[in-house]
Amino acid sequence: MKKEELLQYLDDELLDKLFGFCYTRTNDSHEAGDLCSDILLALVKSARSDGEIANVYPFIWRTARNVYADYAAGRKRHTDNCYDGDAEEIFPFIPAAEPEEDDEELLRSVYHRIAFLTKAYREVMILYYLDGLTTAEIARRQQTSEGAVRQRLFAARQKIRSEVEEMTDTKNKPVALDTINMVIWGSGNPGWGDPQGYANRLFSRHILWLCRNKAMSAAEIAEELNVPTVYVEEEMEILTKGANGHYGLLRRMGNGKYGINFVFFEKETFEKAQAVYMEHFGEIVETICRFIEEHKAEYLAYPYINRKPDWNLILWQQVMPMVWRLEGNIENILNEKFFADVEKVNRPYSVYGWEDNGKRYGGGCDGNTAHNICGFSKVDLTNIYPLRIRKHFSCNHNISADRPLQLAIRAIDGLKIDTLTENEKENAAKAIECGYLYREGDTLYTKILVSKMEDRDSLFSVTDRLNSGYFEKESLQIAEKLAALIRKNIPDYLLGEWEFANTIASLPMIDVLLETLIEKGLLVPPENGIGAEGCWMIVQK
Repeated sequence: MKKEELLQYLDDELLDKLFGFCYTRTNDSHEAGDLCSDILLALVKSARSDGEIANVYPFIWRTARNVYADYAAGRKRHTDNCYDGDAEEIFPFIPAAEPEEDDEELLRSVYHRIAFLTKAYREVMILYYLDGLTTAEIARRQQTSEGAVRQRLFAARQKIRSEVEEMTDTKNKPVALDTINMVIWGSGNPGWGDPQGYANRLFSRHILWLCRNKAMSAAEIAEELNVPTVYVEEEMEILTKGANGHYGLLRRMGNGKYGINFVFFEKETFEKAQAVYMEHFGEIVETICRFIEEHKAEYLAYPYINRKPDWNLILWQQVMPMVWRLEGNIENILNEKFFADVEKVNRPYSVYGWEDNGKRYGGGCDGNTAHNICGFSKVDLTNIYPLRIRKHFSCNHNISADRPLQLAIRAIDGLKIDTLTENEKENAAKAIECGYLYREGDTLYTKILVSKMEDRDSLFSVTDRLNSGYFEKESLQIAEKLAALIRKNIPDYLLGEWEFANTIASLPMIDVLLETLIEKGLLVPPENGIGAEGCWMIVQK
């Protein structure tokens, strides 16, 4: 065959085997990716030269061994023969003036596949050796065949056999990690970079746990967990980079050591922090109940554009912000009185966490914006989800694909049922079931609270009065105790994130307050947790 036909043989099966060849002979999956890229570049150069190949697969493996021999001899890795960027960057090194369009597309897919394999090989080892998954379970997770998983395990075993001799005596599983239950929440815009997903694996949580109180090196963690250092190093690098390369769950502390990069409370500290708030719950809830009764008429006077604004829905909309105002009062005191010398962290998104104490907490609030939809130039949609309410949607929800929500937008001024198509009627039924709509005669109306964009600044103006003249004594007492706890339990390099410790301490307040208001008959919860409660929209024509 002609050399120019060589690239046609670089299918997924061969690429996986080539990567396994590299993985066995290098220190980690990142180096394996570099070496595999070098081999592929050599094959590309061959394909762009004249000549014939008698036997294609022996030629490919001979090229692979030759490139590895150069690599092992210590040749500089980042030279003309090293691919270390986007697929397009390879083409200036190819002798031909321009690659054929088909070759360009093929090469791009090949290098994307290498990026996938770098992750897949590392992940398969961690899932099998450390998290205890079977090859079948790993295959389902990686969306590949069980044979491919076994191939990756085989290559990796060859590499670490000398480091972990005892693996063969324990069915190739050198360690059994205990369960560590961490809860991690976030605040801000998760689209900027949310590192929470990197703490899903048990192995990752163990590393974070060990670094929670003191900085540790990869070698120290490897010895503590009885895990090959190479895997700890890779995992720590990933935990440090996070989702966007700028913000991760670990941070480098110098001297090759790493520390946890977010406010985290162990169970005992977590419960002490919450007790600081709950100690004053009785006075706080009485103040809120009086405030609600005194200002009910003002809440009802807000210019909602619904056909029938519902008092229960209005109160559900306002009750979480009431707790946030209390939390804000305490944050202001902490900022002015106890942490004035500490520069607060400023990033679009931050996470905080605690050791799971077996309790669930509600307190989420997600918002979305849509433009030029259903006759409006802009629509802002928000939903809260304490324990009593099921979440309708998350941040970055695609409203243009949510038919029931669109019907709720269309039905603000009323929507005649006989104007709907059969598919729309089905979606309207779903919208009624989840609390977005209600029917009155032959017309559907929006049940979600709706207001105009020009009125949004006054939506919480009544509740904002809780910022001053209320909770003053309780706020000062809480702030004093909380400041001492924060100074004692948060590392100095994380003090700029003290406000998240305040958030953690206030977690039980929302759900306990809601239950108290329900017991007093001031609030009515939605049946089965699904309804318009806690949802609202702001629209602009």
